[in-house]
Amino acid sequence: MAEKTIDLSKTVYELCARDPDVIEVLAGLGFTDITKPGMLHTAGRFMTIPKGAAMKRIELSLVKEAFTKRGYTVLEGE
Repeated sequence: MAEKTIDLSKTVYELCARDPDVIEVLAGLGFTDITKPGMLHTAGRFMTIPKGAAMKRIELSLVKEAFTKRGYTVLEGE
């Protein structure tokens, strides 16, 4: 089985296009707009998870923890 990774420097659109399970994890954390039609294709193209977490006032550590619990390795980017 391939290792699941989540690179926080990539846009939400890129992450979700590569792994649709990311949508479910983010929605469960309170990023409910990601499930609205069109949001992923508009805002998701420039929004990163850290930027979205700051806007929603969700601690980034909680986001990282949620992905880790789902078996992801969290990458901070370059």
